[in-house]
Amino acid sequence: MKKRVTGIGGIFFKSKDPKASKDWYKKYLDFNTDDYGCTFWWKDKEGNDASTQWSPFKQDTNYFEPSKKDFMFNYRVENLVELLEELKKEGVTILGEIEEFEYGKFGWILDLDGNKIELWEPKDAGFK
Repeated sequence: MKKRVTGIGGIFFKSKDPKASKDWYKKYLDFNTDDYGCTFWWKDKEGNDASTQWSPFKQDTNYFEPSKKDFMFNYRVENLVELLEELKKEGVTILGEIEEFEYGKFGWILDLDGNKIELWEPKDAGFK
């Protein structure tokens, strides 16, 4: 099996006013924000383009459910289907079904504290 997690894919958190949060981070910390938040571009160890997403969500979002936390981490993985199969065999709670977009595949699990964790097999070129 390939390495499970290869990096942090995103940091997502609830905000009373996501637009104001994005504006604040743009003004004071120079985040290059858009409708979704901010995408940080970097190179992986092979020199390929890679990204990490930073996004405030509305306070009433249900995207983080069943977790009751105000945040959710997204981790980059190499082979989502294989990883979810292994995690299921190991007794990890898998949430929902894999979803696929032009920028990658997504799956969700719960950690031992009940935090929803998003797993992302990225296609970084899909952002460009």
